[in-house]
Formats: sequence, structure tokens, C-alpha cells
Amino acid sequence: MVKISYVHVEDALGMALSHDMTQIDVKNGFKGARFKKGQILREEDIPVLKSMGKETISILELGQGDVHEDDAASRLAERLSGEGITAEAPEEGKVSLSALWNGLLVYDEESIHSINEDPDWIVATVADKVPVKKDERVAGIRIVPLIMREEQVRRGEEAALPMTVFPFAPLKTALVTTGKELAERRIRDGFAPKLQSKLAGYGASLMGQTVVGDEKEDIAAAIRAFLEQGAELVITTGGMSVDPDDRTAGAIASVADDVRFKGVPTVPGAHLMLALSGEAKIVGAPACVVHDEWTSLDPLLNRLFAGLIPTAAEVRRWGVGGMCRKCRECNYPFCVFAAR
Repeated sequence: MVKISYVHVEDALGMALSHDMTQIDVKNGFKGARFKKGQILREEDIPVLKSMGKETISILELGQGDVHEDDAASRLAERLSGEGITAEAPEEGKVSLSALWNGLLVYDEESIHSINEDPDWIVATVADKVPVKKDERVAGIRIVPLIMREEQVRRGEEAALPMTVFPFAPLKTALVTTGKELAERRIRDGFAPKLQSKLAGYGASLMGQTVVGDEKEDIAAAIRAFLEQGAELVITTGGMSVDPDDRTAGAIASVADDVRFKGVPTVPGAHLMLALSGEAKIVGAPACVVHDEWTSLDPLLNRLFAGLIPTAAEVRRWGVGGMCRKCRECNYPFCVFAAR
């Protein structure tokens, strides 16, 4: 087992520190490791240590099966670092994981829960399946004690599954806007500018927009035309509700090979539809996308641009966190609308 002895700072000159020592300097706004593990103490370090309230320092002698906090955190970080994730060097018994590129963060939530069942581990992450940017910190690992037992570390490693950042692909995206009032230019379309802004976040752009009336055949023809031009994603707006003249869903189904789902347990945006035509994706976007900043369309776009096509079973679980309280202000971390 580990042996800990204490030495007065004046008697510790020339000794190597056994762990990082944190300094909090409110005046200068600093909090971090003022002294690092392994650092050799010098004469000029003594006043600094005393200003930190340190009259003694600890000397560790690790026994068989003991693992230092830095080593334990580094080992778990290595297991959690999947593709698109990098781990920083340990500091004060903690390691931060960051994204190597822009994309969608994906991990197994139960894996994190399993690790945290041991109170000596602390693993905190950003929410699963949200967009992250290059160099953004996505997780932090901390060890509560100074020393862990080897069997504890191994249990944590066995429970850990890699976190991944799926890079966004700039899909060729087209927009089919439906509605007689739009086709006859009685009102202006307000969604195309919003969509272009959203696409920019994925490194994509709008290849074209077609405005048609409410006839099923016209809507289907517009979708087919974009597919023939090489569109990888076609988004349709309008006509997705339950009114008798809402024919967009039927038009999508007539073009598609596979309708993945129609309707999701989220608000706003319950009338969301996804279908596939070969490798291309066709989305029926609910009317709220024109008015609301964040809707069910946003988590769907996150997945599609990351190459992760959601199943019907997955979207049926969007109900937890699927009620957006105030889309422009909501900070609820599990909200499916908290897309960026």
C-alpha cells in the first residue's frame, strides 16, 4: 500500500514533488498547477509554497498495485479517445479530451455512467450527439484520491468505450419549397436564408431552390429533378401537416425507396419526415422551420451531415428533452434542439 510522509518545506529542498500543487490567485485571476509532479524544489519556491498555505509537502512511496492519479487519468483517457478525440497531458489528476475536427460527438452514455459508479472516478462530458468544433473540450476526467488501486483503474478501463467525433460531410443540398401562395409570389419564402446559414455550419451550401404549388406530381417532379442533378440531400418545406391539401409527404413517398419515419416526438417540429432514394436523403420539414430558430430539423441535420442516418426506433426516443422551452435562450443540456 502507499506510504505518505510529510516534510517541512524548508527541509524539502532538492526533493521531487509527488503530485501537482494547485494555486488560486484571485487577484490575477489564475487557478492551476503552480508546481508540477516531479518538480525539484528550489530555495525560491519556499515563499511561494507558504503563500499557498503549504507548510509541509507530502512524499509518496507507491506500493504494489498503487496507481498515481495522473497515470490513472491518462489510462482512462486513452480508452475514451476514439477517432476525432485527443487527450491532453494530465494536470492536477485530471485530463481533458478535445475534438480534433468539427463534427458530431457520439458516445455510449451507459459507458460513462458505469465508470462514474466508482466514486473515485469523475468523468464529465458535453451532451451526446451534439455538434462540436475543432479544439473544443468535450470531456474531462478527474481522479478524487491521490492514488487509485490497479483493480479500480482496470474496471474503469473495461467500462470505457471510445468517444468519437464524426466529421461533417458537405452534402449537396437542394430545397423544394411548396405552396400555391409561394409559387404565385403572393408571399416570400423565409426559409432559404435560414437554411443557407445552417448549411454553412456543416461546410455545405445550397445548390438550388425550386418553388412549386401544392400538387403531389409537381412536388415529386421537383424532387426527382434535383436527385438527377446529383443532390445528396433534398429538403422540402410546406404541406407536411394533416390538412387535406397537404400532399408533400405523399410526394416524398412516391419518389423514395425507403421511408424511414414520419412524425417525431419533438416540439416544435412533430411533422418531420425522412426518406431515402438510393444514397440520397429526402427530408420533409415541418412548417415551423420557417418561423422557429431551432426545430426537430436541427438534430436530424446533425446526424445526416455526420453520415448517421437515424432509425425510426432512435427518433421515438427524442421525446426526452424534445420539448424546446425557448429555442433562442434554452440552455438545457439534453435538449435535442441545443444543436450548436
